[in-house]
Amino acid sequence: MVWIAIVFLVLLVMGIPIAFVLGLTSLLYILNSGTISLKIVAMRMYGGIDEFVLLAIPFFILAGQLMTTSGITQDLVKLSNLVVGKIRGSLAHINIVASIFFAGLTGAATSDAAALGSILIPTMEKEGYTPEYAGAVTAVSSVIGPIIPPSIVMVIYASVTGESVAALFLGGFIPGVSIGLALMVLAYIYAVRERHPYRKEPVAVREAWAIIVKSSVGLMIPIIILGGILSGIFTPTEAAAVACAYGLVVGLFFFRTLNWPKIRDCFIETVRTSAMVLIIIAGARIFGLLLSIERIPDHLASQLLTITGNPIIILLIFNAILLVMGMLMEPGSNVIILAPILAPVAVNVGIDPLHFALVMLVNLNIGMVTPPVGISLFVVSSIARRPFESIAAKALPFIAVELVILLLITYVPTITLILPKLFGFH
Repeated sequence: MVWIAIVFLVLLVMGIPIAFVLGLTSLLYILNSGTISLKIVAMRMYGGIDEFVLLAIPFFILAGQLMTTSGITQDLVKLSNLVVGKIRGSLAHINIVASIFFAGLTGAATSDAAALGSILIPTMEKEGYTPEYAGAVTAVSSVIGPIIPPSIVMVIYASVTGESVAALFLGGFIPGVSIGLALMVLAYIYAVRERHPYRKEPVAVREAWAIIVKSSVGLMIPIIILGGILSGIFTPTEAAAVACAYGLVVGLFFFRTLNWPKIRDCFIETVRTSAMVLIIIAGARIFGLLLSIERIPDHLASQLLTITGNPIIILLIFNAILLVMGMLMEPGSNVIILAPILAPVAVNVGIDPLHFALVMLVNLNIGMVTPPVGISLFVVSSIARRPFESIAAKALPFIAVELVILLLITYVPTITLILPKLFGFH
């Protein structure tokens, strides 16, 4: 296993896509073993993505694409302005609140950062915010997207571990909103210190009502998804499909901004993104075979238990591992690789599996904005036209706040478990 680990790390450092790193490493192991038929490779890869729950991924992606293309992003920004526009530093708060609303449409941090950043970063610059600060706020708030449902990475976690999608969705609500509120507190401190502007004039009642009506049409998507799942009317996959149909109808007949070329582009982008996710899952299924044969979860559990059996310390160790891995790879890849290894260890030491799942997912999403990689930071740096390093430096205090919330989530299980228990999913 030592040379397999070396091969894995070398391929990863070389910049080879993670799907091929997983596949090539596993193939080398199979060839070296001489006891495993190569037919297993094709069977495991196909079987790994032949799951009904994974159909939810392309449907969630398509629903988000349709609503974003329909122009709902601008409406969510207006709604956010209506809600928090009169707080000092309003545009920073609007950025964060819009991310909370937008989370119900895309379920992906990079989509959130790109869609909202392209609108809010130039607007914040015009109002006197520095590009670095605007980019940092956009990046750190984008991690809320995959935590508040619907979430693509939660579907992946469910497919890997067998955890309930509905329980994961419910468990993500309070952590996601808590991160948003904590970011707003820090943004307000910055706003008072640097005298950031805010909206002074009131919004007319008629205009406010128009904003609420128009934005609520888009915000019905998460209600359809969660309402259908929690009521038992839909499975997660069926709810995602219904959300796509709703998004198509709204874009064609309510917003009237969709046409055939735009719909075609939505489908093309959905196919491209879904293929990337599914090929990673297929490669990970082979890698999972390798881990099972070598009994890596069992060995890791025994090694950790020789150090400590205290769940508090083990959670701290896991957080450190996940934070480092989150800096290097996107959450979906990390979940596919690490969840089958770490989740059994967590259960063995008495940690609730759903609680551990949310700790892992929040941690990995924070990694999306943590240097040295921080994918969302790269996205916003290209929009703000500022160096990655300068935006990362501005983001560090916000990342520290997110880590504080992560520690609360880690050591106060009620934060993640109260809603799933309330609705009978845990």
